[in-house]
Amino acid sequence: MKIENKIALAFVALMFIMGMSANTNRASRLAKAYVMGDSVSGDTNQVKDEPVLNEGSVVDEVIWVVGDEPILKSDVEVTRLQGEAEGIKYAGDPDCSIPEQIAVQKLFLHQAAIDSIEVSESEVMAGIDEQINYWINMIGSREKLEEYRKQSVTQMRQQMHDDFKNRQLIQKMKEKLVKDIKVSPAQVRRYFNNLPADSIPFVPTEVEVEILTQQPRIPMEEINRVKDELREYTDRVNKGETTFSTLARLYSEDPGSARMGGEMDYVGRGMLDPAFANVAFNLTDPKKISKIVESEFGYHIIQLIDKRGDKIKVRHILRKPVVPQESIDKAILRLDSIGDDIRSGKFTFESAVSVLSDDKDTKNNRGLMANTSQAGVRTSKFQMKELPTEIARMVDTMKVGEVSRSFQMINSRGKTTCALVKLVSRVEGHRATITEDFQVMQDVVLAKEREKTLHDWVVSKIKSTYVRMNDRYKDCKFEYQGWVK
Repeated sequence: MKIENKIALAFVALMFIMGMSANTNRASRLAKAYVMGDSVSGDTNQVKDEPVLNEGSVVDEVIWVVGDEPILKSDVEVTRLQGEAEGIKYAGDPDCSIPEQIAVQKLFLHQAAIDSIEVSESEVMAGIDEQINYWINMIGSREKLEEYRKQSVTQMRQQMHDDFKNRQLIQKMKEKLVKDIKVSPAQVRRYFNNLPADSIPFVPTEVEVEILTQQPRIPMEEINRVKDELREYTDRVNKGETTFSTLARLYSEDPGSARMGGEMDYVGRGMLDPAFANVAFNLTDPKKISKIVESEFGYHIIQLIDKRGDKIKVRHILRKPVVPQESIDKAILRLDSIGDDIRSGKFTFESAVSVLSDDKDTKNNRGLMANTSQAGVRTSKFQMKELPTEIARMVDTMKVGEVSRSFQMINSRGKTTCALVKLVSRVEGHRATITEDFQVMQDVVLAKEREKTLHDWVVSKIKSTYVRMNDRYKDCKFEYQGWVK
């Protein structure tokens, strides 16, 4: 599929999702109005007394009920569009497998609520930002994305929030169910020995990368503009014209807290930027607003909500100065010059990093990037898909020991930065061997054991859950047994 078509499909799915999010009350009304198999068309303010037989005229329809949760026909269509955009192939008939997939998600969400599984706002917004950055990379720029969607990125974040929160709740619930599953070396060797040669896992290419970054310089005029805005917000609150929370919702550029009126959860000093923490922990009067604070994320004003032991709860407004293109161009030229000096042997990449790099995470490690897996294991090795897109694009065609040309990227703190990278090592993709790739094989066996555990859990959960579906789904071949009762 051409990249333009993938982008179009992705955004059609996004538009559908956002449209449904904006009409949650309507969907709720429809769900309450439906008797299983009934439908609503045309005027959604009135429930028809009889089902409409012409399926093409149906606006929406409850097709399954799992517990007390309805699955709408529109839910299936949204999932189908997302799948097409991401190139997902469904096993069997999509009209059967997609509703089942949604039903399974509802089982995990229901159990997550019972077990009091929680997801923090910062986790939700990190996932949303990762998705939005992916779209920005696909379409070319933030401005093009907003023009295409006819929405600001802030509005997109707000409308994607609940869907991403549910995804993360499901993931955490699954992790809880399989956290005690382990496999022994004997199991791994037995599995590997019984595998046909053509079924031995393929280990993707892995690389080690060093990075040197420099932040483009922001003119003092732009910094003063941001500070003046924050002073104006403080004056408006002090004069009683508005509230801090309202201004945070309207203007804060911290996606994790803006939709909450700038409010952050109770947090310890060590979890905050040091400059931010120093000011926040010295606040004593909830009615007063802090002075302007500069952190690695931008400029803030802070208002105290409560203190509880060694933790604090505050709300804040973050504003980020805009980096002018001229500054980006200068940083690119400066890094190109540094790269030329490295290639000519005047100094090494590693020594340049220790003196010139702005990246706190890698500077003390001579530029070597670190990769933390989902299991919490820290390594210097990355598969290409695990690298930031801009870095992966550079590394893809580089030789070991080569230094890239300079390029622009968005760092982990959401800031525009410019960078050079050096490819330290590359292990080309290959079929796994038990001696060289034991960890890979162990991960494969562990994944299969976890998959079996989750499958068995779903089958057991179905037995104790109320399920009802339209008759047309009862002849489906489902992955899990017990749906039809």
